[in-house]
Amino acid sequence: MNAISEHVDVPSSAVSFVQQRIAVTPQVGLILGSGLSHLADVLEDPVIIASSEIPEYPGSTVEGHKGQLVFGTLEGVPVVFVQGRLHVYEGHTVHAATFPVRLMAALGVKQMVVTNAAGGIHPECTPGTLMWITDHISFAFRSVPGPPSSAFERPNSEGTPYDIAWTTRGKLIADSLDIPTRQGTYLWTLGPSYETKAEIRMFRWLGADAVGMSTVPEVIVARHHGMQVIGISTITNFAAGLGQESLDHQEVLEVGRQVRDDLQKLITALVADLRS
Repeated sequence: MNAISEHVDVPSSAVSFVQQRIAVTPQVGLILGSGLSHLADVLEDPVIIASSEIPEYPGSTVEGHKGQLVFGTLEGVPVVFVQGRLHVYEGHTVHAATFPVRLMAALGVKQMVVTNAAGGIHPECTPGTLMWITDHISFAFRSVPGPPSSAFERPNSEGTPYDIAWTTRGKLIADSLDIPTRQGTYLWTLGPSYETKAEIRMFRWLGADAVGMSTVPEVIVARHHGMQVIGISTITNFAAGLGQESLDHQEVLEVGRQVRDDLQKLITALVADLRS
């Protein structure tokens, strides 16, 4: 096991299995949310590894999540895409659900872009909006394990696990591409059921702009391992009580498909900017 993976809680067999199949160490890791798996199609010289082949890698069961890692280069930058996010509501522990992040850390990933599909709570978070995550609220009541030395440290100097400078740079890049975005706070619930109207009223009172069932544990673990993190939510629906009366996963996937071009352009430009 290399010097990087020695300090990451992930099986050496998983790290070795992947390292034997890739030629370049990835610099950037990207976790793809529901309906966003297509973003990996832009990679050059892709190497696809089914997560089911990787020793001790937990299985993904959610529609829209393929269950594979795709390695390659994007605008000359070596990256890895996680197609097949793991959710705690699938029955995984938080430790198991963050396996892909710990594996990326062991492989040497330095920056992580995390995307998700979320319900809009703020009035400006309408379906199709791209929202930069500037902070989060953990409302799933699950502890997220990390190295003992970091257990009581603040996420970073700004008190948020999301890299503010990188997010600000991303906003400027989006503006240059004429892609409208907004910023906000993401709230993590356990799921898999959608929230009630009363819960959404409470979340809005707490300061949440969007709500979803993922992301937060991944971001916390990435920060534990020293990664820079940037987050983007695709607002796929109004949260309960703010729009139509019923919500379903197919709607989430459809809105993800509708915004794919803008999100693909934005992520490609974000990664390309890391070369400068």
